[in-house]
Amino acid sequence: MHMEFQPITAIAHPNIAFIKYWGNKDDVLRIPLNSSISMNLDGLSTQTTVQFDKALDDDEIFINQMPASDEASKRVTDLLDIVRGVSGMVTAAKVNSQNNFPMGSGIASSASAFAALSLAASRAAGLCLDEVALSRLARRGSGSACRSIPAGIVAWHAGTRDEDSFAEQLVPSGHWDLVDCLAVVSENHKTVGSTDGHRLASTSPLQGMRVTDSDRRYQRCRQAILNKDFELLADVIEQDSNLMHSVMSTSKPELIYWTEATLNVIHMVSRMRKIGLEAAYTIDAGPNVHVITLKETLNVVETQLANISGILHTLSAPIGGGVRLVALQAEPS
Repeated sequence: MHMEFQPITAIAHPNIAFIKYWGNKDDVLRIPLNSSISMNLDGLSTQTTVQFDKALDDDEIFINQMPASDEASKRVTDLLDIVRGVSGMVTAAKVNSQNNFPMGSGIASSASAFAALSLAASRAAGLCLDEVALSRLARRGSGSACRSIPAGIVAWHAGTRDEDSFAEQLVPSGHWDLVDCLAVVSENHKTVGSTDGHRLASTSPLQGMRVTDSDRRYQRCRQAILNKDFELLADVIEQDSNLMHSVMSTSKPELIYWTEATLNVIHMVSRMRKIGLEAAYTIDAGPNVHVITLKETLNVVETQLANISGILHTLSAPIGGGVRLVALQAEPS
């Protein structure tokens, strides 16, 4: 019987980690050294369409309407191979992925990309995975992608193997009026991507200390979120971010993503807090600074950031939802 495969489209949001993921127990399975916590970013998204097609000899992958690089294509095909293995099919697929924000500059484009790909590809292959299974699948493409599967503020349990390393919702998006005001200081692609950075983490003498202390920071961050305690949240996320960047800057070779504008934002956030504004910074693997604040203080924070030399523009994102299908195909009558 000839089977027509329907195109399936999914959308997912990037996330910003409050407690960072940096370094793996297992690079192939992307099992992290420590558990992490993140917030999905509403308004920033990746939309991905997958269609399996028997007429194709190989997977065809397009990102922002351009053929994907060899490295990106391999990562997508590797994930599609997992889906094909589970579903028992061998058919190649056409993948079209679109981002509405800059890729590769520390805004977790791989997180939203592989979260959207996991849902679209699994459904296109006839699979109906639950949230935990989807999270585990997305993790295989990009570790942080597992956190873009559930909605809201999300906890990724490090686990020790494929089965118990997954993300789940910590609180829904309506729990707290947090907003990420992202100060974009560069839209250039990172010279060293996160996948390579994770492999370098163990070369830093500080990585062991960062990981050993990570559970304490994780519990403090979790408590801050559950209790809506901004002062505690600011303290722990800034410390956690600084620790990750300390590991990066003491790796061999060193990874130094910060620019002069990055430091200008850090100093401005410190000044804002001294005058009573609820603002805290956290920085992923890149130079751009995520300034976490509340909806009620967003305008003031944006105004303060606009005065800083070196900022190209700001993007603001409240807490976002989870991965979802854009349009389900109509069932045959």
